[in-house]
Amino acid sequence: MRLRRCGADAVLVELDSLTAVAAARAALAAAELPGLVDLVPAARTVLATFLPGSSGARLLRDVLEQADLATPPAVASREVVLPAVYDGPDLDLVADTAGLSRAAAIALHAGADYAVAFCGFAPGFAYLTGLPEPLCQPRLDTPRARVPVGAIGVAGEFTGIYPRASPGGWRLVARLADAAEALFDPAREPAALLAPGDRVRFEVIS
Repeated sequence: MRLRRCGADAVLVELDSLTAVAAARAALAAAELPGLVDLVPAARTVLATFLPGSSGARLLRDVLEQADLATPPAVASREVVLPAVYDGPDLDLVADTAGLSRAAAIALHAGADYAVAFCGFAPGFAYLTGLPEPLCQPRLDTPRARVPVGAIGVAGEFTGIYPRASPGGWRLVARLADAAEALFDPAREPAALLAPGDRVRFEVIS
């Protein structure tokens, strides 16, 4: 674990794994540190921001040194089921790379249980862990200039869903059955449909 100050009122916690990130985030949230404004997890970091002049940043190290960062935290979570059509333009590439038939690749991806590890890249974009090992594949050599809203892709150890049309290099295997499914709506509370800790399942739609 390494701590880096980010300006006067934030600390970046650098960690070695997603498990440690989840455990650190949970420990800091439970500690109710004075002046804590937000905790932002990522693949290997947690950013803790505080109100100016508060003492929370000074107490952060003690909390983390007493926490068990090797054990996933037990947290209440909700399940989100997302109907998906498996006709992505990279589905055959993903299946061939995994040494699977198209049908087997679909069954493997849709049959997995996913969890939201963190959000980023774009508002509403959730990085889902739980991707079966054969489907853990690199990004495309050449990113697309435009990925449509609702596209479901894989990259590295993650599955993700594009909340809006944007450039992207993930291998696209499917799409939301309802492209209008609002992964992010600033007029809604909360604005993002998916949040860290949520469990996600994909329901295959023919």
